Amino acid sequence: MTGSELVGLIPLQSMLDAGKYFLTKQQRSTGVSEKELIRIAVLSMGLDELAPFVPEERIIEYLLKKNTDAKLVSLSLKDFADETASESPAPGGGSIAAYAGALGASLATMVANLSSHKKGWDQRWKEFSDWAEKGQGYKDQLIRLVDADTHAFNGIMAAFGLPKGNDEEKAIRHAAIQAATRTAIEIPFKVMETAYACLDLIKAMAIHGNPNSISDAGVGALCVRAAVLGAYMNVRINAAGYDDKAFVKDILAKGAALRGIHHRDGNGNSRDRRRKD
Repeated sequence: MTGSELVGLIPLQSMLDAGKYFLTKQQRSTGVSEKELIRIAVLSMGLDELAPFVPEERIIEYLLKKNTDAKLVSLSLKDFADETASESPAPGGGSIAAYAGALGASLATMVANLSSHKKGWDQRWKEFSDWAEKGQGYKDQLIRLVDADTHAFNGIMAAFGLPKGNDEEKAIRHAAIQAATRTAIEIPFKVMETAYACLDLIKAMAIHGNPNSISDAGVGALCVRAAVLGAYMNVRINAAGYDDKAFVKDILAKGAALRGIHHRDGNGNSRDRRRKD
């Protein structure tokens, strides 16, 4: 019998580095999911030859992870859709925008991986592997933002539920609402930034990637665009309730620029072309 045995626990990064090492040795794309990197590391080092290697029991970060932090993204696709369609206000548009962006990033990453392993393109595997790694980073960030947006919404609801029986309680409640509102502005703005950043990857895959997958890159672009537009709606609606108008003006201008509607009027001032209600 051959194999290796790991005594004690191991940091997640060590397993990810090992997975990338073995993929690189094989000139295979390292832009794969965290789960796949761990599988490659376990298989290559024979960690499951002597006894089953259960990542949730052997990797430090997985043992410490709070299950409540990723409630939505742990659901099946059907359960996620059912939860969205329910009478509960969350998950709402912000979480869906983040997930749409994650799907767009995933499609672009898929094209990169297919291109990395395309027959006849052997000398370009590292080029596409690097793009795939970047795409995995975007995807993972947007996946985290799915639950983060719902947590932000719940934070606002919790703040509004605080007592307001006297001036002191009202002041505490108002401060809590403002803090929660700022988070609820910053999270969808982060969705905008991350989804927008995916466009460089998608453009590169549409131009230089496997031509058989150009439609996948196109659908990815549509998903990412929807994420940017949808997240901006959430930035705007939450910004309406925030007291720091200088912050609001700045983040709305940045969001408008990402949204692609930033322009100058006749006086040289920045304007949002949409109707102001």
